[in-house]
Amino acid sequence: MNLVVLTGAGVSAESGIPTFRGEEGLWKNFKPEELATPEAFRKNPKLVWEWYDWRRQLISKAQPNKAHKLLAQLNAVIITQNVDGLHQRAGTKKVIELHGNIWRVRCTSCGEEYENYEVPLREIPPKCKFCNGLLRPAVVWFGESLPMDALEEAERLAKSCEVFLVVGTSGVVYPAGLLPFVAKQHGAKVVEINPESTPISEIADVVIREKASVGVERFIQRMLNL
Repeated sequence: MNLVVLTGAGVSAESGIPTFRGEEGLWKNFKPEELATPEAFRKNPKLVWEWYDWRRQLISKAQPNKAHKLLAQLNAVIITQNVDGLHQRAGTKKVIELHGNIWRVRCTSCGEEYENYEVPLREIPPKCKFCNGLLRPAVVWFGESLPMDALEEAERLAKSCEVFLVVGTSGVVYPAGLLPFVAKQHGAKVVEINPESTPISEIADVVIREKASVGVERFIQRMLNL
């Protein structure tokens, strides 16, 4: 069976990583829309980097959960909206990151992009190791376009798969939210795992109303019983 998986924040929530839509503690008075934007970075790169440093520290302590591990065992391509790198740590070989990766940085001066696993950051905001320019997280911010190569590959996979499994995504962030509809239009069965109803629920052939770990386990059991 040709299976493709799309994952969102609900998968990483069980690893203790807060979703954009329910953050706690230190940063609760800030909306992500006020920090994860090019405008916010231009205005106050130090504040934006302090937030990302806090998120990187949270993610560095997190471990892949049961959902990540079970999905890795499926040997399917995973298209993810998450930036935490937990799918790779769980052993998934092929991950398409639509929104970038929090462990990568890009220079706003020379354009170089590279991995940076420094936790906590020694200098905020951090400087480029090549030209000493200002670095930014290599993630997609609100108002920015998705990386074209990642999006094109995701669309190609959605058009050619037999089963499109959607796990832990609200379906309201575009263009990722359109991928299940693309898959459906091209003949795929759409399976949704989410504790709540989403726009994807209306077109799903199978809906599993569970959190990610329970839902993925149930999906695998159903596959084995086919």
